[in-house]
Amino acid sequence: MTTVQTTVDLERAVLAASAAIAVLPASEPVSVGAPRSGDPADPALAGFAGAVVADLDGPGSAPLAVLVGAELVAALASSPLGGLDLAAALQPSLDAVAQAIGARAGAARQTEAATVGAEIGAPFVVIPLDGVAPVAALLVPEAYLAGGQHDATTAPTSGPVGPATGERRGIEMLHGVDMEVTVEIGRARMTVRELLDLAPGAVLELDRAAGSPADLLVNGRLIARGEVVVIDEDFGLRITEIVTDATVG
Repeated sequence: MTTVQTTVDLERAVLAASAAIAVLPASEPVSVGAPRSGDPADPALAGFAGAVVADLDGPGSAPLAVLVGAELVAALASSPLGGLDLAAALQPSLDAVAQAIGARAGAARQTEAATVGAEIGAPFVVIPLDGVAPVAALLVPEAYLAGGQHDATTAPTSGPVGPATGERRGIEMLHGVDMEVTVEIGRARMTVRELLDLAPGAVLELDRAAGSPADLLVNGRLIARGEVVVIDEDFGLRITEIVTDATVG
C-alpha cells in the first residue's frame, strides 16, 4: 500500500471521513478505511459509478470529491419522485467534510469517476469508505490535511457508522437526502416582447382559476396538490391530494 505523506494528519482525515459517513446515503454500516496517497491514474477510482466535486474556500484551491458505488446511483435514478440529482444527494456529505477540515464547500457538481482525480489538479488523499465492499471514497487535497506524522498502515479508523440494526435497502437509503420542493399556483406563456414589457404593477394572468389547488413538485415532478394557507406571516400548503401516476392529468 502507498503510504500518505508525513505532512498529512491522518486523524484529521479520519475525522473528515466520519463526518461524511454521518450524512452519506448508504444501505449498510460504513467505516473509514486507511487513507492513502492519491493517484489520478488509480484504476480503483474508475471502478465507482458516480463522482461529485465541490470547490473549497479554505487554505487550498483544489476541489473536494466524493465517489460512490452503483447502488446509490441506481437508487437515485429509480426514485418514485423521479430521477434525483447525485450532486444534490451528496452535497451534505461534501459540506460535512469541508466543515471538518476548516473550509466551506461550494455547490456540488457531478463529474466522471475515471477523471475526478485529474480534475482535483493537486496532490490528494484517498479515504475509502467501506462496508462489506467499497461503498464510497473521499478525495481530499493534501493542503487541507496538513498536520503531524503518521503512516497509512497505522492510521486510526472509525467504527462502522450506519443503522444500529437491520439494513436500509433500495429507496430507504435515500430517506435522509434533502430535497427542494416547489409550490406552483399556475403557469403562463408569454412572448419575448411581453416579457420585456413587464414592469412593476403589471398583472400576469395564469392558467388556473382562483381557488384551484396549488401543485407541489419535486424536481419538476408533481407529487401532491393542496390549498395555500397562511401560517403566522408565512405562506404554507395544506395537502389535499397525493398524486399518483394514475391521477396525473
